[in-house]
Amino acid sequence: MGDANITVYGAPWCPDCTRAKQFLGEQRVRYDWVDIDLNEDARAYVQRVNDGKQIIPTIIFEDGSLLVEPSNAELAAKLGIQPKARRDFYDLIVVGGGPAGLSTALYAAREGIDTLVIESSAIGGQAGVTERIDNYLGFPEGVEGARLADDMRAHAERFGAETLPAQTVAEIRADGGYRTVVTESGDEYGAMALLLAVGTRYRRLNVRGEEDFIGAGIHFCATCDGPFYKGEEMVIIGGGNSALEEGLFLTKFASKVTLLVRGDALSASQVLQDKAANHPGMEIRFNTSVQEFRGESRLSGVLAKDSTTGEVEELHPGAVFVFIGLDPNTGFLSNLVELDDYGFLLTFDNMQTSVEGIFAAGDARAGSTKQVASAVGEGAAAALMIRQYLEKQGGRRGYRGD
Repeated sequence: MGDANITVYGAPWCPDCTRAKQFLGEQRVRYDWVDIDLNEDARAYVQRVNDGKQIIPTIIFEDGSLLVEPSNAELAAKLGIQPKARRDFYDLIVVGGGPAGLSTALYAAREGIDTLVIESSAIGGQAGVTERIDNYLGFPEGVEGARLADDMRAHAERFGAETLPAQTVAEIRADGGYRTVVTESGDEYGAMALLLAVGTRYRRLNVRGEEDFIGAGIHFCATCDGPFYKGEEMVIIGGGNSALEEGLFLTKFASKVTLLVRGDALSASQVLQDKAANHPGMEIRFNTSVQEFRGESRLSGVLAKDSTTGEVEELHPGAVFVFIGLDPNTGFLSNLVELDDYGFLLTFDNMQTSVEGIFAAGDARAGSTKQVASAVGEGAAAALMIRQYLEKQGGRRGYRGD
């Protein structure tokens, strides 16, 4: 899929265009982006292939076929991504295909536990769309996130784990000793045990104009959207590891990267701080917060306030990337298991949640360190706890034991 020749016709203000671009980026599918607001011929082409209507996104594939306003499931089917699991029942279903979920799947499948991994986007999670991971043991020169994700998936599948990408879990039900997972497409899968490795999403600033320009100048994935702003100035908001990692990556494309930090110090690792401080293409502004985003159909200005002087300045970057923390993807679980005050999954004995047979690992688990290495470790530990749980259950189906 990495060599697919795809053209996406759309506009920055179109939410379905943003979703389609994000989906293709997460699947690591190459595509060309054409902004019909800036290209009269492209706009005329979209109208022609849609019987005079201007409907976006219009996506043209290498074979000449097209999809108009496709859902993620339709895109997945077109790209040959398996839309449904091979069976209806498994010993273990892992919800989330990031490092924690894949680690659990590998260890469980290796023990003979029939395992299905369901991931809403691309297998690999956020690690898969990270440009480079420099602190994962065994890769002294660092490793591309996409490569690491692909290798993790291949490793889990080598032992028999089944992976199902591009399928969002809408509901989970617990009935006695069985658990049922329902996807947005309406498919239902049963299991004896579940592992919740649902990960996190980037936090919003919640300031005026932010919602208006998401996908139209405000972004949360430098790998996905940074190349579209080549040669322009870019702003990064945040002072942690993610902000500096993505900011350093964006220097490959940007004429200048300005880091806006609300406090008077960075919270990133010292290695990243040193890299950013010594990079000629980066400027760091401390004690600076965003007050408002401005523009019409797309972002044109950012009001930034210096808390020490009270001065408000309007910046005019080509794009803004927000990295101020993470929120767990647990909204659909609030009526199933106990969460902490911030929505993270609470675990008790043996990495089990408040519901017997449902376990949790990775970034969405309360108390996790939000690092790839620890997510992999948690996943392995959870697999061992799941094996013990299944061994105690009578009438289990498919589990082959030692």
